[in-house]
Amino acid sequence: MKILALDSSGLPASVALAEDDNLIAEYTIQYKKTHSQTLLPMLQEIRDMVELDLDSVDAIAVASGPGSFTGLRIGSATAKGLAFALNKPIVPVPTLDGLAYQMYGTDALVCPVMDARRSQVYTAVYEFTAGDDGYDMSVVKEPEAMFFDELAEILNAFERRVVFVGDGIPVFRERMAQVMKVPYVLAPAHRSRQSAACIAALGAVYYAQGRAESGDRYAPEYLRLSQAERERARKERHTVCRPMTAEDVPAVSRLEQEVFSMPWSAEDFLEMIGNERARYYVAERDGEPVGCCGVLMAAGEGSITNVAVAPALRNQGIATQLLRHLMQEGRKDGLTAYTLEVRAGNAAAIHLYEKLGFVSEGIRPRFYEKPVEDAVIYWKRQGLHGTI
Repeated sequence: MKILALDSSGLPASVALAEDDNLIAEYTIQYKKTHSQTLLPMLQEIRDMVELDLDSVDAIAVASGPGSFTGLRIGSATAKGLAFALNKPIVPVPTLDGLAYQMYGTDALVCPVMDARRSQVYTAVYEFTAGDDGYDMSVVKEPEAMFFDELAEILNAFERRVVFVGDGIPVFRERMAQVMKVPYVLAPAHRSRQSAACIAALGAVYYAQGRAESGDRYAPEYLRLSQAERERARKERHTVCRPMTAEDVPAVSRLEQEVFSMPWSAEDFLEMIGNERARYYVAERDGEPVGCCGVLMAAGEGSITNVAVAPALRNQGIATQLLRHLMQEGRKDGLTAYTLEVRAGNAAAIHLYEKLGFVSEGIRPRFYEKPVEDAVIYWKRQGLHGTI
């Protein structure tokens, strides 16, 4: 298995080549020049030094965000160009995953902190647990952009030692000393920045899990809107996710009828709202539900149902916002895995679920009616090495 990896999500530009368990080459630089000036020349240098035949590469792994908007776009364009030219798949590796993986095997919580400007960090929390074949890395807190004081409050509640890694360390070092109540350490210089070698290592894991995608489907995950998009959002209506109530049911039932050929009834939703093992949410805009989703819980796993968005408001991120809210709330109920079913021909929904880390694990033939169609079974689990 030969992986070519790119990371241009932050100040460093990094290119690496790994084959099976061997790191063949890595070229990383952080000095003045822009990624558009450095990334391709670095790739060419590695290609020349190791006499690489690009056709022999099995997949292209790329840091998929969050990070610098411009840097991510440069890395994305480079990866997509290579994927199209070589007819190879892309393996998206979240930047925060790659940063955390540099602390492989630690018994402390790992907290990447990337400077997101505006006094915020891009962050998540991970932990390593010993498995049958090395260590598994699990997500303890999902990726998010937040103020550092909010992050500190979350970390202090875990009452465990923390390792910080990322370019947010020098920015928030003084604030850490003021607000952190649990023991913490800062990653050393050779482990505190993005590394294409880690992207390659995780890329191989994710490739084995079936998380590769074609070049035309790949898009970076920014976690936060760009400045221009934030300005536009201020001028547009705001969408809020909240628990579904009985008052929402008539509007949600109408929404179901618009979206599905076999919609749930109002009675179905009322029953779910009253079920202590169910959690149902709506996306509200201007006081009206414009989307809904729900989850049934059992033994730490959640079965997601009824992901629906008003047809006129699709492609505005409402379904993504709903599902992220559902999974964030699911942590409070101890959920560590989620499953769902989707029509095999619903390309838009499949793209959404795979972007959120769901992996196809089976088919239910002729599961759907009106029209008859297969159902694809998707799972999202915590951790690596067979789980996500």
